[in-house]
Amino acid sequence: MSFENQLVKWYKNNKRDLPWRKNNDPYSVWISEVILQQTRVVQGTKYYIEFLEKFPNIQSLASSKESEVLNVWKGLGYYNRAINLHKSSQYIARNLNGKFPKTYNEIIKLKGVGDYTASAISSICFNEFNPVVDGNVLRLLSRYYGLKTPIDSLKSQRKIKEIGQKLINKTNNPGDFNQAMMEFGALICTPFPDCESCAFSSKCVAFNSNEVEKIPVKSKNKKSKERFFNYIIFIDNKNYTMVNKRSNKDIWYKLNEFPLIESKRDIKNIIAFPEFKKFTKSKSIVINEEMYKKEKIKHILSHQILYITFHHFSISQDISQGVHLSKLNKYNFPVPITNFINKLLI
Repeated sequence: MSFENQLVKWYKNNKRDLPWRKNNDPYSVWISEVILQQTRVVQGTKYYIEFLEKFPNIQSLASSKESEVLNVWKGLGYYNRAINLHKSSQYIARNLNGKFPKTYNEIIKLKGVGDYTASAISSICFNEFNPVVDGNVLRLLSRYYGLKTPIDSLKSQRKIKEIGQKLINKTNNPGDFNQAMMEFGALICTPFPDCESCAFSSKCVAFNSNEVEKIPVKSKNKKSKERFFNYIIFIDNKNYTMVNKRSNKDIWYKLNEFPLIESKRDIKNIIAFPEFKKFTKSKSIVINEEMYKKEKIKHILSHQILYITFHHFSISQDISQGVHLSKLNKYNFPVPITNFINKLLI
């Protein structure tokens, strides 16, 4: 039996029972594929169920407020995914009469949709022969064919796409084939593979050359960018504080935060820091050093390391147009700020 047909057969016998596999509804598959980017299946399943309960179809998502979508997405990270889902649903509702596009070339025009997502949806839902290329597929095919070009290079991804295209063209069900590749990479051909349970070990180049641990090859990791965030939390006698919304297209775009001072290095004395002095002067805030606390945390993102310090001040002046502490849970904060707020309110 050929590799591609044996893989599909394995998938039909061993696939996990996941909620987005109950049908081939393109909206459901779209939501699942976006959620599962940068998210494990166990965590993603919970969010998928909650998202579909809140927004069961394109119309409900399109008619919602962006803040409602971000609130359901809270904790998943990479919030641009949620923003793009919302914008694309509005585009579909407004320009496509609420009907999900049916071809790869149409699907890839949606905001936030790339080759992988368009290939997955078009193959699973519309039987188009477009192979997916994700981390699982790169790992599986690199090992099986003994490819040693770094998988994070464009050359390698093009090669895997080319191999995938030849394989998928030989199948009768492109959707099953794509899901089979991803499932096999997720369950068997993992970073620490179960080669004894692998149906393809006899023909796997990496296994037979004793190079499973060396393949796939990755380029040397670039050093993560270090950033220093100083959040200023003023709380007045009535338990009001200041809340802003991130507007620049950076991490946590459109999420809420406390007033932020980003510095080039750790600030030993925030009260003496020029930017802090300027900020308090502009707000006519008088600082009492005895009413000051701070808490430091380290938060790691995919390409950045954030050293966050929460500078907590109790002040005597009233904060105009502030937010009461009891209302903070109605705002969409990034995870590290949410965790700090939960401690603050204990």
